[in-house]
Amino acid sequence: MMPKAKRPVGPRPRLSAARAIVVAFGLPAVAAAEQVTVFAAASLADALAEIETAFEDATGHDLVVSLAGSSALARQIRQRAPADIFISASTDWMDAIEADGLIEPGTRFDLLGNSLVLIAFDPDAAPVEIEPGVDLSGILGDGRLAMALVDAVPAGIYGKLALQELGMWDDVADRVAQANNVRGALALVARGEAPFGIVYASDALAEPAVTVVGAFPAATHPPIVYPVADLSTRDVPAEADFLAFLRGPAAREVFARQGFAVLTE
Repeated sequence: MMPKAKRPVGPRPRLSAARAIVVAFGLPAVAAAEQVTVFAAASLADALAEIETAFEDATGHDLVVSLAGSSALARQIRQRAPADIFISASTDWMDAIEADGLIEPGTRFDLLGNSLVLIAFDPDAAPVEIEPGVDLSGILGDGRLAMALVDAVPAGIYGKLALQELGMWDDVADRVAQANNVRGALALVARGEAPFGIVYASDALAEPAVTVVGAFPAATHPPIVYPVADLSTRDVPAEADFLAFLRGPAAREVFARQGFAVLTE
């Protein structure tokens, strides 16, 4: 994973817009800039890129975002990787981290929701009504179905469960092209390496090279929930500032615009 490029050393401009955001969120004035390292599910890449800039301008803190599949991030946290905040695409992985005593008590909350969609590389691909009896294998033809790792990464796990619920998994299991995370699966379809794929609705919205051809009914898989928590690695005021920012109107607007269901108030 490539490190985030740092800005040139020098004083930050004190923009009136940034001061307005600080006031709007009720965040404290920053006496000294601090660094906050966030481990986040890969599906949050575009949203957190926007939020990173807004948070840094508002507070003067430095936000470092590390993106990967939730399972990989959880393993790194268990190995005491230097992360401050964890945003998972799976409650199971957050449960595991919490059971290990690796989050600060009382800091965990459900941030976002999402849904699963079937995407296609061909912009003229016919819509698919995803329901029991649909011949997904026939729709694939000679192609493969791109998915995140079906036994480790949340998007892949949800997708496999949905296909099993619909009675489709056995017909396509040997034709699934698995990627390390959901953005990898998205890229396989965007490049035309797989004609179809299963990703989150927010991922499909972020990639103009794919077309949504069907939506998986919510009842075919467990609810897709993104919990967030402050990790117990260290305790600095900037961590609480970032969690407060995630609950605020600027972050909520970004998440909603990018296709997530916002669960916080």
